[in-house]
Amino acid sequence: MSVFIAADRAGKVVGTIGCTVQQNKEGHLRGMAVLPDWQGTMVASELLRTAEKEIGSRGGDKITLDTTQPLQRAIRFYEKHGYKPTGKVRAFFGMPLFQYEKRLPTDS
Repeated sequence: MSVFIAADRAGKVVGTIGCTVQQNKEGHLRGMAVLPDWQGTMVASELLRTAEKEIGSRGGDKITLDTTQPLQRAIRFYEKHGYKPTGKVRAFFGMPLFQYEKRLPTDS
């Protein structure tokens, strides 16, 4: 797993994101978080772009992520960045976990 952080000028961590690439070339985003005072800035977009770039550089051609219904702001953010629901839902400690995915552009 790769983990990326965003820090302010004083070095304080203001956001994080983790990602992996499986042997089937599928990338997966895990645990993206941005401090409330930094939400709505470009921090989240830059973290996402960095993780997508990492997945692509490691041969990934598709990225998935899981989120829950209460996280509507996050869902809108991911949809704005090209992620679409797959229709796959699984239970996460009794709460539905919805899968989203995005295909990465190919170099062909």
